[in-house]
Amino acid sequence: MAKAPRVLGIVLAGGEGKRLMPLTADRAKPAVPFGGSYRLIDFVLSNLVNAGIRSLCVLTQYKSHSLDRHVTITWRMSTFLGNYVTCVPAQQRLGPQWYQGSADAIYQSMNLINDAKPDIIVVFGADHVYRMDASQMVADHIARGNGVTVAGIRVPRAEASEFGVIKTADDGHTIAEFLEKPADPPGLPDSPDETFASMGNYVFSADVLVEALRKDAANPASRHDMGGDIVPMLVAEGKAGVYDFKDNDVPGALDRDRSYWRDVGSLDSYHEAHMDLVSIQPVFNLYNSDWPIFTSHPQLPGAKFTDNATVSESIICQGSIVSGATVDHSVLGSNVKVGAGAKVERAVIMDNCTIGAGAVLKNVILDKNVVIPPGVEIGIDQDYDRQRGFTVSKGGVTVLGKGQVVDPPAVRAVAEPEVAEA
Repeated sequence: MAKAPRVLGIVLAGGEGKRLMPLTADRAKPAVPFGGSYRLIDFVLSNLVNAGIRSLCVLTQYKSHSLDRHVTITWRMSTFLGNYVTCVPAQQRLGPQWYQGSADAIYQSMNLINDAKPDIIVVFGADHVYRMDASQMVADHIARGNGVTVAGIRVPRAEASEFGVIKTADDGHTIAEFLEKPADPPGLPDSPDETFASMGNYVFSADVLVEALRKDAANPASRHDMGGDIVPMLVAEGKAGVYDFKDNDVPGALDRDRSYWRDVGSLDSYHEAHMDLVSIQPVFNLYNSDWPIFTSHPQLPGAKFTDNATVSESIICQGSIVSGATVDHSVLGSNVKVGAGAKVERAVIMDNCTIGAGAVLKNVILDKNVVIPPGVEIGIDQDYDRQRGFTVSKGGVTVLGKGQVVDPPAVRAVAEPEVAEA
């Protein structure tokens, strides 16, 4: 029997997430809460652990305290078989500088590779929402003899200009070119109206990655980026292949959420991804017990609904109480209180928020610890939201940062009607 390859997982979790401000004002992007109970990083770690890849290093840098704390408290595995998930901060091992890019982050952490001595290195991003069995991608990588395999998701050509795009050779597997947001994305050999967008997930043969990182570090013109520099280098050397995400078979997946992948890099995509969770037949099904998303849960009682509260197509987490209010197409985190007569629609409400009686929230994201006074309306008048210091996204979602203060409703001045002279 052939010896199973030794696989090391590296999760790139140093992202600043500027487009998610103010949600990333106090935390790294992978630490942003998602789906009521989770953090974004829980999705990639769950995918890798479920796939049997359980030697995992999480590379952190930007405002990493809440991320480090979450991983340390939540992701504890038995060390009996050598399993671990460990956060690795920027250590300036190669000189007085922080990570200069995703490739430099791994190069500066070369001691992890030297210590683990892996045959295969799986490098995944930490801020996407999806399910994927990475072991199937590893098997495909080994079978094809690639130096690097890039996960690609099929997207319509008309939408592909927003992504890093993979142009394949006629065989549909070998990467001929790696294009960054091309104006005219190439079609696929078997589907001319689709193209491969890079998911930011890579499988490397360890020796190939180490050599590529050394070459890249010696190149002063490089941006030291995995997708922008390392992969194109290996494409030019004929060592790169693509793994078609639609071929990934996750246990318990439904036809509706099979091959679901969402980059929640903007406030609008973050809000839309939550709306994907809450319908009767969700676009992304959190309730797949065959491939669970793991996290730690607060020690709180179950959610409670009183005084004829109406809740429809929503997720309500532990300790939350909805009293005589209406909640529709929304996600409420833990310990959220919604007062009598309040209306909450298409909202994402994080932990420990209080929504006063008669308040109205529509198309809103509230970060943790926000108190909405009784009678306040948010998300109804976007210009007024901006005047109050709230963030309004391009798509019209009003966002309040962690603990942001909201004043009680004020009587807005109404212009007196002009009276015609006699």
